[in-house]
Amino acid sequence: MTNNDIFKKLRVALQLRDDEIVKILELVDFRISKSELGAFFRKEDHPKYKECGDQILRNFLNGLVIHLRGPKPKNKPNKNNNSNQQKKSNK
Repeated sequence: MTNNDIFKKLRVALQLRDDEIVKILELVDFRISKSELGAFFRKEDHPKYKECGDQILRNFLNGLVIHLRGPKPKNKPNKNNNSNQQKKSNK
């Protein structure tokens, strides 16, 4: 199974349009046009067919995680550290 096959199957399973995929890729600062994207979804014997590289699929999967789960929360200070700091400041 090629990266193109995986990309196609994810697109169908998640019912994503090209513009949604472009936005998902933008979540990880990866820019691609709809026409470039369309080349990945063509049949292999089509003259405008293009192989989907590992980098594009990896960025799509990383963007999909952000799209579905939301952005990664920023590191919050540990409660234990805060209580220790408060104890020190009270002394």
